[in-house]
Amino acid sequence: MVDDNQATRLKRRLVIADAAAATIGLIVAFQLQYVYKPVPRYVAVEHLMLVVVAIPFFALGAGVNRLYKARANERQDEELWNLVKAVGTGVGGLVAVSFALQYKELSRLWVMLLMGSIVLALSIERQIARNLFARMRTRGQITRRIVIVGTDPHAVGLMQTYERLPTRGYTVVGFVGDDEAAPEGVSVLGPISDLTRLLHEQHAVGAVVSLASVSPEAVNAVTRQLTEDGFHVTLSSTLRDIDLTRLRPQQLDGGTMLYVEPVLRDGWRAVAKRVFDVVLASIILVVTSPILLAAIIAIRVDSNGPVFFHQVRVGRHGEQFRLTKLRTMVVDAHDRRDEIAHLNEVKDGALFKIKDDPRITRVGGVLRKLSIDELPQLVAVLRGTMSMVGPRPALPEEVAQWDDEVIDRLSVLPGLTGLWQVSGRSDSTF
Repeated sequence: MVDDNQATRLKRRLVIADAAAATIGLIVAFQLQYVYKPVPRYVAVEHLMLVVVAIPFFALGAGVNRLYKARANERQDEELWNLVKAVGTGVGGLVAVSFALQYKELSRLWVMLLMGSIVLALSIERQIARNLFARMRTRGQITRRIVIVGTDPHAVGLMQTYERLPTRGYTVVGFVGDDEAAPEGVSVLGPISDLTRLLHEQHAVGAVVSLASVSPEAVNAVTRQLTEDGFHVTLSSTLRDIDLTRLRPQQLDGGTMLYVEPVLRDGWRAVAKRVFDVVLASIILVVTSPILLAAIIAIRVDSNGPVFFHQVRVGRHGEQFRLTKLRTMVVDAHDRRDEIAHLNEVKDGALFKIKDDPRITRVGGVLRKLSIDELPQLVAVLRGTMSMVGPRPALPEEVAQWDDEVIDRLSVLPGLTGLWQVSGRSDSTF
């Protein structure tokens, strides 16, 4: 558990790391200017003095843009944008000082290099810090204790999510709710009326409120009381799989509302995604061609049968296409599926997946572990039937069992990698 002293030490170290990264960025800017457009030594010294004078503006930018508030930098894109704004404030202050001093030797090239180099150095340093913090949270070194308000299935799901994602750094110490018929295994600490006292007793920093479990009046009262007492409050809605950038808070007659931006899959976004797919797939195919050739030879030596495995999958708008992978199973694998149906590890949806499938060949196990068997799918990406990132391409018999909610997956191209692939594969629920 993290205490105030430890939090202060971590913040101090992060400030020092930021200062060191900014210094490296400053040195890089001077070096690049020296290479591309050298300036007299006295001009370089004057530029350095301007940076020293502008340090308060950089500090102001860091404070205003909340660079040292974890909750304001949870997403990497969010943190990067905060860095850009903070450095922009500092560089803007530097330019303003040069104008105020009527300094005419300021190099516009150097100003642009300064901005870019410092942002790049800080973003690299912050990524390293992000990884270190995630590792520390996983080991339980800087975790924060919270309670969940509510005892409904959504609230229980929240606890399970925090347990599954230790890198978020939260430990759920129990539930608070007025429902006497709480699910089995749920530790209810007490009623909502005693929430403040319970937070103090549990040494918790705040609460996560399940909006599906608590009445609007209680949510409003709890939020006001806890924030007045200095606790953190997070309201958890039942919205899922909607990107945060599409959500915009609004007010209506004193009430808080969330506006969800419409989905846009056409226009420049579609063009940019297609360009990304073609360029990345081409590069990977060229770079991995020796590996692909070695895998083909290994399959030939290891077992009889074709090198490639072809299977019909369902793509965008329900259109079927032929998916090609390197063969990693015995030739009659599909015919033997009914024999091993009882080994299916996915129990809650239309998906057949076995982690240690007995039909996998020796070479196939290695290819799957390294994802080399997926490389031929890059050709499908170039053809436009798949994308680099998207939902898993499903079998027709799986799609036949989908409900109206899941069928929305067919509104985009299936992907070589996606949320399911990076979230544990067989360890994830359907």
